[in-house]
Amino acid sequence: MEYLLFVAYLVLFAWLVTKVKFFTKAELTKSQLIILLLLKIIACIFYGWIGTYYGGLAKMNDTWRYHVSSVYEYRLLFSDPGEYLTNLFYTPYENGYAKFFGTSDSYWNDLKGNFFVKTLSVFNILSFGNYYINGIFYAFITLFGPVAVYRVMMDALPGKRTPILLATFLIPSFLYWCSGIHKEGLIFTGIGLCMYSIYFGLKENKWGLKRLLVLFAGLLLIVVLRNFIIITIIPALFTWVIAARFKHRAARVFAVSYLIFAVLFFTTKYISPGLDFPRVVTDRQLAFINIKGPGTLPVNRVEPNAISFLENIPQAVTLTILRPYPTDVKHFLSLASALEMLAIFGMLLLLIFYRGNRTSNKPFIYFCYFFSFSLLLAIGFSQNNLGAISRYRSVVLPLIVVPIVAQIDWPKIQKSLLTFIKK
Repeated sequence: MEYLLFVAYLVLFAWLVTKVKFFTKAELTKSQLIILLLLKIIACIFYGWIGTYYGGLAKMNDTWRYHVSSVYEYRLLFSDPGEYLTNLFYTPYENGYAKFFGTSDSYWNDLKGNFFVKTLSVFNILSFGNYYINGIFYAFITLFGPVAVYRVMMDALPGKRTPILLATFLIPSFLYWCSGIHKEGLIFTGIGLCMYSIYFGLKENKWGLKRLLVLFAGLLLIVVLRNFIIITIIPALFTWVIAARFKHRAARVFAVSYLIFAVLFFTTKYISPGLDFPRVVTDRQLAFINIKGPGTLPVNRVEPNAISFLENIPQAVTLTILRPYPTDVKHFLSLASALEMLAIFGMLLLLIFYRGNRTSNKPFIYFCYFFSFSLLLAIGFSQNNLGAISRYRSVVLPLIVVPIVAQIDWPKIQKSLLTFIKK
């Protein structure tokens, strides 16, 4: 019965993905939309399989733990519907809803898992608690994020359809981490919705209710599922809007704006102790340091002051951009991650030597790079587990890779290769 239900939903959503206007307006063919959905479903199934057979080694237990909790929530709907409908808003802590960025005894820290479990419990109503059928629903919903980013990239970087298509949807770690039943898929959807609403709002100079609701939905997903990303995306979005009014000075606007935000990052605690952002980062680092397991690395402690953060920038960059090293490889996933980072650096070299036409939409490109790099730094300052770092950084890889591959002169590379072969 479960197999028949899986096939029925698979056919239904393969048809539905070709009918939703948001998808069809991306100018992807019906076959392409169906293939992209199927790839996400296959990745989700593989993700679940890894969690079953290699969970301890690759730190992939979370996906099944969320599923088990969601089945409990699903059953709670029928045994105690009142509790089911209200427990997401209940806090057992004396401090109530304080400690927004707290890592323990915090309603907001618990909310990311509770909300995700609640979402899966809704899926269970239709799947009767089947993990892999839930994967179909999750693949469909989280397809909105990459499609939103694809539509933005196609408009901002015209004439590069194939590189943009491949780099938006098919970066291996992005496809894997953002398709499996974990928070990354919804987080990237939130980022994609924010980008989509801001980009087309600026282009069309229209900020209607629908567009603002899309922006709000994107920010809400981020706040609920990984609230510290708000510290990096709000400055990036704000600066993007300002830079769009001064396109020829976009680099200067971003540089000055981020300098101001950096100062505010370290000084707002003097205005309100609740806005001690350096302490938020260092508390997160300490919480992760105390979690021992495969892939955990010894790191220098970051202190909540500007000097310590500056001193530890090389460590943060190394963790999130350069690692895993070949010596870090312990299993298939870490090998794939290492090879992927090497490939990205290879594409960066191609961009340096075979740069094509530069995009005229510099504010948008600066947004992609400044937001991505600031988030990578935040991850590097707070995280010390290679598996978690690979998962966390997956949500910004398309924003880094797409602008790179879209500005490479691929015909020139092809011509150079043909010349070399003929010799």
